[in-house]
Amino acid sequence: MGSPLSGYLAEIYIQEIEETDVKQWLENKEIIYYKRYVDDIFILYNQSKTNEIQILDKINKINKHLQTKMNTKKEEKIQFLDLTVSKKKNTCP
Repeated sequence: MGSPLSGYLAEIYIQEIEETDVKQWLENKEIIYYKRYVDDIFILYNQSKTNEIQILDKINKINKHLQTKMNTKKEEKIQFLDLTVSKKKNTCP
């Protein structure tokens, strides 16, 4: 913290996690969609393969010194950056 290199080192470290762990979860289809902007992460997951507690547990086991917090909402809308993401039921015409 405080060093001009801190941001770059953090970015390199997070990219390494994405290339190993997140890539594996995407290949296993546990995670359907993953998007990150700096330190904000948006994940859609396959409920038949995992849940938010398991995802958080896996992420927090990667490095015991880095603990991630999850914002889960059971509502139809959530905020991510400047976007409002809403859930709609599938309907067939």
